[in-house]
Amino acid sequence: MNKTLVISRHELLVTLRRTSFILATLAVPVLLLLGFGIYQGVQHWYHSDEPETRSIGYVDHAGGFDEYETQFGGTLVPLPDEDTATRALLSGEVAEYFVIPGDYLSTGVITRYTARSELETPQSTVEKIRAFLVSNLVGAEVSPEVLERAKAPLGLTSVRIDEEGEVVGDQEPFLQFAVPYVFGLLLMMSIFFASGFLLQSISEEKESRLMEVLLSSVSARQLLAGKVLGLGAAGLIQIAVWAVSIWVFADIAVTSIPDLGGLSIPPGFVVLGLVYYVMGYLLFAVMMAVLGSIGTTARESQSWSSIVALLAMLPLFFINVMVEDPNHALAVVLTFVPVTAPMTAVMRLSSEGIPAWQLCLSLALLLSTIVFSMWAGAKIFRACLLMYGKRPSARDFVTYIAQA
Repeated sequence: MNKTLVISRHELLVTLRRTSFILATLAVPVLLLLGFGIYQGVQHWYHSDEPETRSIGYVDHAGGFDEYETQFGGTLVPLPDEDTATRALLSGEVAEYFVIPGDYLSTGVITRYTARSELETPQSTVEKIRAFLVSNLVGAEVSPEVLERAKAPLGLTSVRIDEEGEVVGDQEPFLQFAVPYVFGLLLMMSIFFASGFLLQSISEEKESRLMEVLLSSVSARQLLAGKVLGLGAAGLIQIAVWAVSIWVFADIAVTSIPDLGGLSIPPGFVVLGLVYYVMGYLLFAVMMAVLGSIGTTARESQSWSSIVALLAMLPLFFINVMVEDPNHALAVVLTFVPVTAPMTAVMRLSSEGIPAWQLCLSLALLLSTIVFSMWAGAKIFRACLLMYGKRPSARDFVTYIAQA
């Protein structure tokens, strides 16, 4: 046992000093800060010239559009012709202008001119022009209340009702998609960083024949257990840094990004997320250890690990299905498959929740797979560590397990 703890402590300290581990751990808080800074900069740039300088000019060839020139905090400035409007635009008197043609009532066509390069017309500009046109078209015929409602006729709120007829409080659509995606992705990233270091360590030690020296002092089981525990602890530290960073960012950014006010984490999510992290890591760590022991080179072992990673990330391809219907048959099946269970369960837990029987069955299947994988993987690991220049076949694996 002491040897196992010595190995785990060594692996933990070595991993914590790895440049790649440090960069990966700091990547999330740095990206959050960078993204928040960019968001603030864009918001400041976008809104800095709106209040007083965003006057909109217009040329009225149809006639009758000469009232209600203040709309949604913006001012519309009448101009006699296109030449005057162009000069006003280039001199900065107006930020843009539009032309109402003589046949507007029959065509509804409006031509807008601007000096700025745009991907699309800003929604605020569209709302101002629409409100101006509606006000002049029907303002004299209806009451002020009806006119205001005609300019903004729809404030849509969607409410979801569950199978029992109860109202379910949904998050914002973006958050409803982003929360399971981000948490599931971060979980799998941490698992694969930790288990990937395990694969790299074993395959490199085998290729350099350092493994022969190690096995002269410790057993294969002690070596495997020590590496798994040490790198698992490093993964937990990484997850803790990421979780704290996200929590602090959300707490600070909610004042600037109102949508984050709708962010909510379901009860028990943290505990169950941690359980799935530990179990997922144990499963993938054993798989990576086996791949590291059977590969003839470190590069070969890493190429095989990409197949495991692809299977584990499979739920991301169906995230739309899981967000819209967390109890979809596909989501339920992926929750029961041990390789995809960690990410699928975390995504479902963060969006709505998992029925108790599905959660228990998923954890039971995952635990059973871990126990079998650790038992069988330890046999293969021990048999393949000192095997050089030969790649074992599937029949060899069965033989190793049968003879153990």
